[in-house]
Amino acid sequence: MRGMARSLAAGLATAALAGLSPPAAADGSSIEWKQCAGENAPDGMQCATVTVPLDWADPGGKKITLDLARFPATDPGRRIGSVLHVPGGPGGKGIEDLKRFAPDMSRLRERFDLVTSNPRNTDLGAKLPEVCARPAVAHLAEPRSRAEYDAQAAAFAKAMRECRDQDRSGLYTRLDSVSVARDMEAIRAALGERRLSFMAESYGGVPATAYMRLFPHRIRAMYLDGVINQPDGWSDQWLLAYPETERALTRFTTWCQATAACALHGEDAGKIWRALTERADRAPIPVTSKPFGKGRLTGSYLRWFGFSGDPGPGHARWLAFAEAVDKARRGDGSGFADAALGNARVWSMPNNLGMTCGDDRGYRTYAEYRKERERAREVSPSFGTAGFDLIACSGWPFPVPNPSRLLPTAGLPPMLGAGTWSDYPWTESLIRRIPGSAAIRYEGPGHVLYMSGNRCAIEHATRYLIDLTLPRPGTVCLPEQG
Repeated sequence: MRGMARSLAAGLATAALAGLSPPAAADGSSIEWKQCAGENAPDGMQCATVTVPLDWADPGGKKITLDLARFPATDPGRRIGSVLHVPGGPGGKGIEDLKRFAPDMSRLRERFDLVTSNPRNTDLGAKLPEVCARPAVAHLAEPRSRAEYDAQAAAFAKAMRECRDQDRSGLYTRLDSVSVARDMEAIRAALGERRLSFMAESYGGVPATAYMRLFPHRIRAMYLDGVINQPDGWSDQWLLAYPETERALTRFTTWCQATAACALHGEDAGKIWRALTERADRAPIPVTSKPFGKGRLTGSYLRWFGFSGDPGPGHARWLAFAEAVDKARRGDGSGFADAALGNARVWSMPNNLGMTCGDDRGYRTYAEYRKERERAREVSPSFGTAGFDLIACSGWPFPVPNPSRLLPTAGLPPMLGAGTWSDYPWTESLIRRIPGSAAIRYEGPGHVLYMSGNRCAIEHATRYLIDLTLPRPGTVCLPEQG
């Protein structure tokens, strides 16, 4: 999904001075750090583990082990504390992130230990039974009637129960972001620090928000990069994203009009796209994908998975998109087959859904589904439809540990958000709820900024995390700034 700038509170300088945590005592941590093993382990990277309850409602019960990694501060005499990186995904590996992007964090590392983990939702293919990786339905669909909605939801519920019943690890119904947030708190306690600073990216913003709700007094600072605003609800986030996707389509059509190499050059590319999706709603295009087999290219699949607002190097993605549209309107949907059928398969697998449905990512009723689909179509003529993720999670048959609801902000420090064209609307909608916070907008495509090496965002985030100085409201990062 995608991500937003807000005002600073008076007296921020005083808050900044108060926000600096003293260095943790040398013996404050209960973690036994050792040099990471393996030939790909970077110099100076240390590894460890921490044990947490499988079920936080039963802290004395079964335990699981989380892998940790850190780069110790390079200027220990000026060390502020630790920054905990919360990876995206869900299911992303924080340790791999830290390995890849440590060079971009060298200035931050002078003042902080850089810490991360592989959360409980990583490597589920090895932790859950094979049945959990089987798609619940042959073709994820946008239901056309209550009967279709109920039948598809029942198919998902059946597959999810089978996954849970065969899961000997007990993890499947304990992958929600509240559980991950409590794991984060266990890491803080094991580090022996009174408060932590955080960097959360993409879906990592959901456990980060759960942490805000549960442990506001443990947060020194938090940088949120391309995150979703789960407290406001997933349907609202889809609606926030549509206007930017429409603007991206306008950028594409303008580029295509000026580019002879575009397969739709000289035509109304937007009109062609909308006509294609509407026709595919009525008569889906049969397609075959080498990795994913046979399927049907529906209008929903095209709207969900067909277009990228990022043109790619040399506009390669837009060149391929225009060619795929041109072929599809002539009955050949091969240009969309892999992306459409692959994504539909991923979003039909119980193991992937187990990481998100517990975060209230689903329609509760057919009436809600119908209402939100109509709202989407009004907002976005080119892409408006029901959310594929919300449709899949409508069958979730278990309790929702992390419902979308108002986020209390008392006790939270001012935070910094950042987002690309697509990320900014989501991130800003969350940041504006937190008093004194600010968000920076990158005037370009992509997803997340710090961990993609954007120098402008790195500079703002590093300054904020070190001395709690926020940029002015309305601050923009431009592509030429790196």
